[in-house]
Amino acid sequence: MSALLAIRNLSVAYGGIQAVRDISLEVGEGEMVCLIGANGAGKTTTLKAVSGLIAPTSGEVEFDGRVITRQAAHDIARLRLALVPEGRGIFPRMSVLENLLMGAYCRRDQIEIQRDTERIYGLLPRLAERRQQIAGLLSGGEQQMLALGRAMMARPRLLLLDEPSMGLAPLMVQAVFDIIKQIAASGVSVFLIEQNAHLALKTCVRGYVMESGSITLADTASALAANPAVRRAYLGE
Repeated sequence: MSALLAIRNLSVAYGGIQAVRDISLEVGEGEMVCLIGANGAGKTTTLKAVSGLIAPTSGEVEFDGRVITRQAAHDIARLRLALVPEGRGIFPRMSVLENLLMGAYCRRDQIEIQRDTERIYGLLPRLAERRQQIAGLLSGGEQQMLALGRAMMARPRLLLLDEPSMGLAPLMVQAVFDIIKQIAASGVSVFLIEQNAHLALKTCVRGYVMESGSITLADTASALAANPAVRRAYLGE
């Protein structure tokens, strides 16, 4: 399987603090890959470096055979790489529909944008029911669905997900992950960061474990789930 996303020897520092230390990982075309680790391990920093929100101190990020390490975030988005940030990052004073259309801001194909909007409503019927509602009035789960829908409006080849289960009730977590699996089944590659290690490893095919800014383990998701060290540290056993 060819690598759609390749991170090579990437390091990121905030001032004198080394947040990410010489990491390398890959996400293949059509693959679901997770990055698990404790809070503060450097997972979110990794996604920010991939999506162009922060600049690495060394190493490189390659997307679809093209080095994007120091490109601006809006230029990276045009390459069809979409980020659903931690905390969802919706526009609370805009309507559901207006939020969705923000996901298509790089596009000019208005007829296809309209069709994609209807496809999102089909995938996420709760958004269809609330299309004119102010986004800030949605529940947490509905806001997460809106963040997913907005990202899909960019027609991404790779979807970066930062803690999609955060702050959600268990039933809503399952609903959100069912949607993520449907998105992956449509051919979109997924790189998932998630503190719920059990759910992440159950959902993805491969995974990486991050500790103190470094990748300490890399294996299939099933192998990681069976690893005694992972079970003790992240699965509560």
